Amino acid sequence: MISQTIEYALRAMIHLASIERGATLNSETIAARTGAPKGYLSKILRDLVVAGLVTSQRGPSGGFMLSRAPSEISMLDVINAVDPIRRITRCPLGNPDHLQLCPLHRRMDNALALLEREFGGTSLAEAIETGVKPGAQCRALTVHAVRSGPRNP
Repeated sequence: MISQTIEYALRAMIHLASIERGATLNSETIAARTGAPKGYLSKILRDLVVAGLVTSQRGPSGGFMLSRAPSEISMLDVINAVDPIRRITRCPLGNPDHLQLCPLHRRMDNALALLEREFGGTSLAEAIETGVKPGAQCRALTVHAVRSGPRNP
């Protein structure tokens, strides 16, 4: 449902939110602690800096840190910085007869709107309130679907 880019960005931001306020971490440390590929994470961190969610400092004691308090950054802020949710505003099939969204695409857009609302209403502070110790590794954010019925061997 969410892209790998979003997954890595959320892992990095939640990890930065869980460390001591004002402390910085370099991209290699963040990558190692979140399980994100170092090169790819560097590009994501650059996007987060451009969006104003993260600040970076150069030098031996430099690194990355949140630009605001975790309670002031929503999950949607992070998502919009790296890979915004694309709402459906016209027929994805390009059918000129569809002047409005068909029932299927309207429902799909409603689901995307729900995702935006939920992510927009969840701050990084809330994401770390679940008892994660400061600086703990954050590798699994994805929601695993529960299969109903018997599994095929």
